[in-house]
Amino acid sequence: MFRLSFLQRFGGVCGFAVPIVAFGCIGVAVGLCSEFSWFNNALSDLGVVSGVSAPVFNVGLFVSGLLCFFFAVFGLLGYFKKGVGGVVGRVGSIVFGVAAVWLMGVGIFNESFWPVHFVVAVLFFVTLPVALVVLTGALYQCQEVKLAVFTLVSSFVVAIPWIFYFMVHYVPNVAIPEIISSLVCSFWIIIMSYKILKTAKP
Repeated sequence: MFRLSFLQRFGGVCGFAVPIVAFGCIGVAVGLCSEFSWFNNALSDLGVVSGVSAPVFNVGLFVSGLLCFFFAVFGLLGYFKKGVGGVVGRVGSIVFGVAAVWLMGVGIFNESFWPVHFVVAVLFFVTLPVALVVLTGALYQCQEVKLAVFTLVSSFVVAIPWIFYFMVHYVPNVAIPEIISSLVCSFWIIIMSYKILKTAKP
């Protein structure tokens, strides 16, 4: 029991660390790359530019993905390990963990590894809202109605920028939908991490 509680708290702490590492590294990489444009570039373009921006961006994505993975397998799985919604919650946690693996893949296989980079990036942004939808069902079964609604809305907001991008192509490149989806997901991770840490036994 002590080990389970410790790992659950560890997963929650990792969740809080995800946006700090991810957006910290993205911000540094953007700041160091004067030619980067939020409208004309993809965030992944930062991973192949000359200078310090590329390693900062790629390492940041990999570490963020690793933290997300720990958040999923220790925090989320620990949260849904028992009680109502356990099976659905574990499935959602595993899917979220798979999304984290794809995020690590984006950091490892930058745009120099085309088309592998494209495949892992697409899989990440597809798997992410799917995981949130599954977790919505688990939270609803746990009678966490407000959190379930928030998770469902988050899943739609994560997906909508991409749906609009492919339907109306509202920006020349994908940095804007990438950052919107990432911000929404990070906010959900923070809220869920707080819930995990609050329920984990000391």
